[in-house]
Amino acid sequence: MDIEEYYGKRIYMIGIGGSSMSGLARLLKWHGCSVCGSDRTASHKTDALVSEGINVFIGHDGKNVAGSDLVIYSAAISEENPERQYALNHGIPQIERCTLIGLLMKHYTDSIAVSGTHGKTTTTAMLSEVFLKAGTEPTIHIGGELDALGGSTRLGSGDVFICEACEYHKSFLEFLPTQAIILNIDEDHLDCYKDIDEIENAFLQFAALVPSYGTVYGMGDDMRVYKLLSKLGCKTRTFGLEPQNEIRAENVSYDENGYASFTATFFGHPLAEIELSVAGEHNLRDALAVIAVANENELPMSLVAEALHEFKGVHRRYELTSVTDGVRVYTDYGHNPTETKTVLGVAARQAHNRLWAVLQPHTFSRLKTLFNQFLECFDDADEVLVTDICAAREKDPGDINSGMLVDALLKKGVKAHLTPTFDDAEAYLRAHWQSGDSVVTLGCGDIYLLNEQIAAHGDTQRS
Repeated sequence: MDIEEYYGKRIYMIGIGGSSMSGLARLLKWHGCSVCGSDRTASHKTDALVSEGINVFIGHDGKNVAGSDLVIYSAAISEENPERQYALNHGIPQIERCTLIGLLMKHYTDSIAVSGTHGKTTTTAMLSEVFLKAGTEPTIHIGGELDALGGSTRLGSGDVFICEACEYHKSFLEFLPTQAIILNIDEDHLDCYKDIDEIENAFLQFAALVPSYGTVYGMGDDMRVYKLLSKLGCKTRTFGLEPQNEIRAENVSYDENGYASFTATFFGHPLAEIELSVAGEHNLRDALAVIAVANENELPMSLVAEALHEFKGVHRRYELTSVTDGVRVYTDYGHNPTETKTVLGVAARQAHNRLWAVLQPHTFSRLKTLFNQFLECFDDADEVLVTDICAAREKDPGDINSGMLVDALLKKGVKAHLTPTFDDAEAYLRAHWQSGDSVVTLGCGDIYLLNEQIAAHGDTQRS
């Protein structure tokens, strides 16, 4: 299939309100397609699409698909979905979201795909701002909202396509990258992978998609990534903090906000002095990935340093949403144990009295398969609230719930509380927090709505 054959035709997108799908809808509209679609619920993303002339149906109904030339669906949409069934019964071709991204990649000389269990969106956003600063006019597709783009996508006039590559259901194997970043390989999505070895093998297959003339950049501090690079037939570059890496951060220091300053080096030779405006060692490593790509693509390092200093982060990545009753309230997209522990570590290093964590577990399968790891990620929090599980694409199996996590945390000595609804969580916080405290809400579901209602109620200053 050549996606250009569908430019100017009617394309229907199931799950159009997702971060990635909404951005792709805009890209297709910019290419002259008549785009419409559906989602389970209305949101600010669907409202924005409607305001831009893209028709969105709330709820799924087969008749909405009538007259479409192509159906695009996200991986969370099952074959039993009535709109997919209509397309099947009426001979309308269907492709998954990542297949579309791969088809778009075909039309660019350089396609840079950012993969890894953690940090994909932030690294893709950093990389995008660097390439924009360098004047390369890239086309960009990320899974989060970036102020520099005014959203999640940008249609550029250059030959570079930048996007993030998700390993869920091996979706990234549909891509056609000429350059690829692998940030890390960790346990997640164990509803579709047997174990960590199968996850590692999927990343190897992804990296092997890069042609012999391309480059794969790997975080050399992650031994699974480091080992994987040796199996590739293309050029490779390593980045990280340990001595074995080619691109390194030296003379590292952190200010009171947790922002890193360092000298970026290539085989020991200084490339640039970098001062970040986002906190934590994980953001430092993400920046090193970007520096490795920028160096290989011969971008001016002075502009790279400027862009990285100006980068303020992506929405829902340790984002300050309000100061309410003197309490700083943040939200973060982190939804597995490693990400949860990392962001709470960042929050703990910043000035605060007590640190509150509010977790909305995402999917029954993730909580069940990573249950023991979740018990180990709240050491930096003074108190933990746990809401009901966000089921997302899953049905309740009946053998796992948030109360079980709270009980297990209490047995470990963690001050944990079950607050099933966002109203329950807000009420508990307001009854117990004090000025000078910090709150971090965590999860990739709709936990951000808790932040919105906190900001809308009471003595609040917007960030």
